[in-house]
Amino acid sequence: MGTHYRRVLLKVSGEALMGNMGYGIDPEVVKEIAEEVAEVVSTGVQTAIVVGGGNIFRGVKAASAGMDRATADYIGMIATVMNAMTLQDSLERIGVQTRVQTAISMQEVAEPYIRRRAIRHLEKGRVVIFGAGSGNPFFTTDTTAALRAAEIEAEVIFKATKVDGVYDADPHIYPDAKRYNSLTYGHVLAKDLRVMDSTAIALCKENNIPILIFDLTVRGNICRAVMGESIGTLVGGSCEIS
Repeated sequence: MGTHYRRVLLKVSGEALMGNMGYGIDPEVVKEIAEEVAEVVSTGVQTAIVVGGGNIFRGVKAASAGMDRATADYIGMIATVMNAMTLQDSLERIGVQTRVQTAISMQEVAEPYIRRRAIRHLEKGRVVIFGAGSGNPFFTTDTTAALRAAEIEAEVIFKATKVDGVYDADPHIYPDAKRYNSLTYGHVLAKDLRVMDSTAIALCKENNIPILIFDLTVRGNICRAVMGESIGTLVGGSCEIS
């Protein structure tokens, strides 16, 4: 089975891990994600993952309620490590060698983030999950995904969400909303389309890393993305809006 990419970075939101629950981690959802990642790894594609923590704790929301923003963000980083370890366990139970690397030192449970070591793991066919964001408050895990993708020389970022792409209006409110097949980085920034935060988009633009936004809840979509099938919205291609 031919693949379209050699090395990819998958960005999984924390919210995606809770499935239909209002909070926490749905083991069945994690299992399904792990099975899809295993299929990708079996094709020989080197796979890294950045996972969010919004299913457990959102720093921005806590800060808006009065908590110190830096403290709230550090708590959010710890939440991402919980998700990373959960995903690691699910992957290893189905035979996929996995390493968690964290931007905050937690040597009893994970490796520290070291770029060259991460690349070496990928070259050996191991999945590398990056936890604890970038290690700095005030930066999102979207920015972490763009940063890590640039550092490990990933060819694309797959942003797996609960929607099947970028629309010109909220499809839940406007049934006739149009989904874009492709957009430029500049239009995403100019139109404030909130695909990722502006820092992440700027990093991807500077390093020429395309971003594919697609629906994680559709079984097989991760493999379809790796095979280069036309799903979701590609940021970094031609533009459908003026």
